[in-house]
Amino acid sequence: MTSPLSSAQAARSALATRLRHLRLDAGLAGQQLSHACGWHPAKTSRIENTRAAPSDADIRAWCTACGADGQAEDLIAAARSATSMYVEWKRLNRAGLTSLQQEIVPLVERTRAFRTYCSHVVPGLLQTPAYAADVITAYGTFHGAADDVEAAAVARVKRSKVLHKRGRQFAFLIEEPVLYSRIAGSDTTLAQLEQLIELARLPQVSLGIIATGAPRPLWSMESFALYDDAQVGIELLSARVTITAPGEIATYQQAFADLSASAVYGTEARALIRRAAAAHG
Repeated sequence: MTSPLSSAQAARSALATRLRHLRLDAGLAGQQLSHACGWHPAKTSRIENTRAAPSDADIRAWCTACGADGQAEDLIAAARSATSMYVEWKRLNRAGLTSLQQEIVPLVERTRAFRTYCSHVVPGLLQTPAYAADVITAYGTFHGAADDVEAAAVARVKRSKVLHKRGRQFAFLIEEPVLYSRIAGSDTTLAQLEQLIELARLPQVSLGIIATGAPRPLWSMESFALYDDAQVGIELLSARVTITAPGEIATYQQAFADLSASAVYGTEARALIRRAAAAHG
């Protein structure tokens, strides 16, 4: 598997290369550009070597120094896109946990084919209100952002209405240890497992469970979601990664297909869920 950071790194590298080429095309040495922009030469070096992300003002100053003001807005857009590919949770949490749940709604609404792999918790679209609240509480406590847990849980569950909208297909893959997780209390977990069984009966929903002892082509990995063929969302402990590069999307599509082949479905999946429920009971 390709590192989930590679798309963001590639975008930042491409931006740095474009800025460097602007400087070279203008016939400026790094020190000359730095002087024209009014900053230390080390800053120019850091930007060109992707050790520092340029601000909008930095890019405008750079373009002006190179006589390329007309390229500034395009480069600013590229810089913002690169920045949005890898965003730390502490930055996202500033607007509150509810806002974090709501900002993905437009993406969910326009997606027709969902493929979700989860290795740690039940996928968000399948969560009960109580289970969602416990998961968000754990997340918020760890990241120091637990002020609006109840509203955030409501917002997450509200997104689940998309499961019943026409013209959409959902494929979920869950690692079996997710069924035994103690992230929520026993009663909450039992209700969640029962909901998994019920939702798996929907004709538009495919629920696969990868048994712990099953032969498999790939190891368990970070949870990820494929939205049509347009985007991959990955949740790391420290940040959210968004992938839009076709080659990397294809990598995650292949991973999902390979993992799907190791999963069980239907009666066998329900048997695994019921066995986990008995353990919790």
